[in-house]
Formats: sequence, C-alpha cells, structure tokens
Amino acid sequence: MNKRISKIPNDVQDRNSDAWKKLCEYVDQVAENGSDEFLPREALGDELFAQIFTLPESIGKLKKVKKVGLYGSNLKRIPPEIGQMESLEYFDLYTSYDLNWFPFEIYKCKKLKDSRISTRTLYGNFKNRMGFPKLDHNPVKYIGDNLKCSVCEKELTHETTNQMWITAHVGTDTIPMLANLCSKECKQNLPKPPENYVQFPHKGGAGLKQPIIEDWFVTRQRLIKEGKAIVIEQNKKTEKENTNELIPKESEKVKLDVSKLPILKLVRKIWDK
Repeated sequence: MNKRISKIPNDVQDRNSDAWKKLCEYVDQVAENGSDEFLPREALGDELFAQIFTLPESIGKLKKVKKVGLYGSNLKRIPPEIGQMESLEYFDLYTSYDLNWFPFEIYKCKKLKDSRISTRTLYGNFKNRMGFPKLDHNPVKYIGDNLKCSVCEKELTHETTNQMWITAHVGTDTIPMLANLCSKECKQNLPKPPENYVQFPHKGGAGLKQPIIEDWFVTRQRLIKEGKAIVIEQNKKTEKENTNELIPKESEKVKLDVSKLPILKLVRKIWDK
C-alpha cells in the first residue's frame, strides 16, 4: 500500500536568487505594514513565484496575517516558524502538488479554521496511502545549526532531535506533520491522530502499516465489476427462461408438418420433376 516513498530534499531553495530576495523583502513589507494578507504570487509575479520552493524563516514576524494565499505554488516545504503566525485563519495551498508534509508547528496556529490543501499528494492520505519517508536514514535538515522542540520549544541540534511523523487535523484538513522532539514526554504530548490514520508517532519507511480503506475510484471500479456480474447472471437467467419457453412441454408437443419447411419444399419440388 505504500507508494512513492522517496528521499526528502534538503536545501531546496536558491537563497541568492532574485526571487528569494524579493520574497524576503515582501515578508518584511507585510510585517512592517501590519497587513492581514500574505499573497506572494501577487507581489512577485508568476515567473518569480514559480522559483519559490520554501518560505523564509522570517514569516514568524507576520503576527497579524490572517490569510496566506499560496495557490498553485511549487513549494516543497514550509519552515517551522509558521507556528508563530498567531493570527492565521485561512491557509490556501491548493494545487501545490510538491508539498507532501508540514511542520508540526502549524498545529500551534490555534486560530486556523479554514484550509485548502491538495490532500491526495500528502504522505499517508486515505485516498492513496502514499508512503512516509524513513526518517532514520533521511533526516530533515533546517537552515542553521540550532532548532527547537516542536512541542516544548527547547533548544535542540540536528544531532539531538528525535524526528517523528504524526498525522493530525488542522484547519479543515487532515495532514502529515514532522515533529522535532526532545523527550519521551513531548512525544506523548503529540495529538491523537484521527481514526483511519496511523495511530501513533512513527519514523515512516516501507515497513509501516497504514490502514487500508478503499478510495472512491477503487470502490467505483469494484461496483462496476459487480454490476456487470449481476447483469451477466440476469442475462443467463433470462436466456435460460426464454429457451425453456421455446421448448414445448410433452403435453404441448404436436406433429410437425415437414412439408411446410422451406428446405423440404425445395427437395420435394426437385423430386417431383
């Protein structure tokens, strides 16, 4: 059931590009103006926006932003600093098909009530059960040497963090999140995953067993096949009934007048000559 398990890319963004520099300037501008919307495509234009594969860590400064619009982006990841966007209410990432997971910190955006995400592309989603990459051999790296525990915010390093996957409901979607953990206590404080998802924090990998649920496409194909089978059986039954009706019962059998049969008429005509 695991599908498309691949290595998580690190260093996805060229931070020396014009696109990145203009995005960072835009973040500073939004923070300074106190705007409640963050819409990078409108600010950068389609060409530069297409070169953005992550967001600046400085998004943590966007304390007043309520709406983030990233429709159709090429994002591959989002930094943990999104958890500092305390006013975030609406998060639109629809058709951002390269984004397969989120940082656990987005769970801390308590005002987030509406989200639009292409869930079919997410790790572990019930529609296709895409496999989770194994974190033991493929840790996620962040810019800089230091990071924080996703739960208690204790200072960590890449060597001391325990990275685990957890699935939880955020906004109006159920999403896979990566948590950096400092202790067993913080692991225990992770949210309980919804029903029909892996029910515990895990490291991913091909050996991970995910719940099996037929998606609609599979169900539809199965119903079509079952429907065809029923039709075939009904047709067989009808043919049998029709055949039985054509065969006269003993009481209904009558002597056939062979002279009325076309082929025999022709034979008789030739014989009579």
